[in-house]
Amino acid sequence: MMLRRHFSALPALMAAPGAKETLQAEVFRVQLKHTWTTTMSSSAYRDVLYAKFTREGLTGWGEGAPIVRYNETAAQGVATLQTMRAFFAEANPRQYAKVLGEFFKKVPGQYAMKAAVDIALFDWLGQRLNIPVHQIFGLDAADAPLTTFSIGIDTPAVTRAKVKEAAPYPVLKIKVGLATDEATIEAVRAETKKPLRVDANEGWKTKEEAVRKINWLESQGVELIEQPLPAAILEEMNWIRKRIHIPVIADEACLHPEDIPKLAPYFDGVNVKVDKCGGLLEAHRMIQIAKSLGLKTMLGCMVSSSVAITAAAQLSPLVDYADLDGNLLISNDPVSGVQVVQGKLTLPKRAGLGLVKASAR
Repeated sequence: MMLRRHFSALPALMAAPGAKETLQAEVFRVQLKHTWTTTMSSSAYRDVLYAKFTREGLTGWGEGAPIVRYNETAAQGVATLQTMRAFFAEANPRQYAKVLGEFFKKVPGQYAMKAAVDIALFDWLGQRLNIPVHQIFGLDAADAPLTTFSIGIDTPAVTRAKVKEAAPYPVLKIKVGLATDEATIEAVRAETKKPLRVDANEGWKTKEEAVRKINWLESQGVELIEQPLPAAILEEMNWIRKRIHIPVIADEACLHPEDIPKLAPYFDGVNVKVDKCGGLLEAHRMIQIAKSLGLKTMLGCMVSSSVAITAAAQLSPLVDYADLDGNLLISNDPVSGVQVVQGKLTLPKRAGLGLVKASAR
């Protein structure tokens, strides 16, 4: 394995199915079109991890986007996968559930890295079976929903400019959680009357503040709110829900399948992120658990390239809401996969993830 800060060799590697290595990993730096600011951080780039699984003349690609919030880095993931080469050299990708189960037991944490491996295995299997990944899960691509387009926290003037740039997308997701929330939403509403969904990213610290903000947001046409309070605060959520009129979706509080039954009494829905839970297999499990408990389901994402977003989109026919726009926020996407047509996710018909080089669009 090689650790590269810039993954300029990606197109060449994608075209090299005869590589001897069974599993390889690289770090790739995605560059944001605009500085990305939430209540947690502000950055002009993010480092993601690519995994490449090669077997029988086929190569599957995966991506994970680690973030500081969960004490994960792409470099850490690459180093860990270096120690797992022998394991994957002997692994049977057709038995992906068994392989991933054993892998999870061998490596604690590092779920974004695990997601990259999981996605690479599914991409490989789809190519081997000559079907798109969503068909492995028995899904119909026509059922894929609209996706939101996200607007990060910024000044009112820049927010208005971002909203204008987002003209092709019929539903917007607005980041809030600071003292400037009202000014942010007013800037958005000065440019558009589109439906809005809002994510506070744990930014409000008291139930009273949350209710006051959400009641005002309702008056501005907001459809739902994600994670109004810090993830550890649960009891206050029902107090909040009795005083508002839009669904509340758990985000930072929802990481793994075992979290969902604990959240069900306090939220109306959950945001499932492939990077947080460790891949498509775990994400599918989470969606099914949430549905069995009567919860609304959302598929979210990190800032990442079309590898990760196309992978998550394979499960999108299952969910009520999609927020799969991480690839739309970057300027150096090396591949093309899922497309957004009039806001709707349009899955590739090609086998596996259906990725092609960006130059081949």
